Amino acid sequence: MLSHPEQDVLSLQAALLEKSIRFGEFTLASGGKSDVYVDARLTTCSASCIALVGRVFLHRMRARNWAPKAVGGLTMGADPVALAIASESVNFGQPIDAFVVRKEVKKHGRQRAIEGIEVTEGLAVVIVDDVCTHGESTAMAVESALAASMKVIGAMCLVDREAGARDLLSSRFRIELESIYTLSALRAHRDELKRGDATVLTSVTGS
Repeated sequence: MLSHPEQDVLSLQAALLEKSIRFGEFTLASGGKSDVYVDARLTTCSASCIALVGRVFLHRMRARNWAPKAVGGLTMGADPVALAIASESVNFGQPIDAFVVRKEVKKHGRQRAIEGIEVTEGLAVVIVDDVCTHGESTAMAVESALAASMKVIGAMCLVDREAGARDLLSSRFRIELESIYTLSALRAHRDELKRGDATVLTSVTGS
């Protein structure tokens, strides 16, 4: 029988395939073409999936021995992920705060790039995102966190499109990108379902 963490991974995978992943012909934000589009917010903002997202990320962080005090990323894709993690962390007995990284620094008030956290210096954090493609959005969040004197343990995303994000973060910041799912694995699982094959957990998890 599957343990709860493994069942959560499979349940969230099913939700992503149902709600967020569409196959066809699409133009991405980068201008590139793709035969698959991932709108992760249709899953991460769904009432039935919010707690699931939080638990899956928390279990993966524990597996990596990552113990951040806060999680956050570039608004707005990262926002529901960070809030889900923060909410579920209370049930894990180790509360983790959430923060938001602005795309542009506020032009008024305190002119902060990072919202939701008062004291950032030396704070251990994990940068999160919903979907990573080339990694520029995640890199922007890492840069803002480092500029605020945060200690970036690593980065995590729900779906890695495997288009260079992992290499970018490693080469630019020497930090690892941990993904819950990879696009190739989700695609393979979709094909398995079409054939009626049984699900194999190790073939669908990210890394």
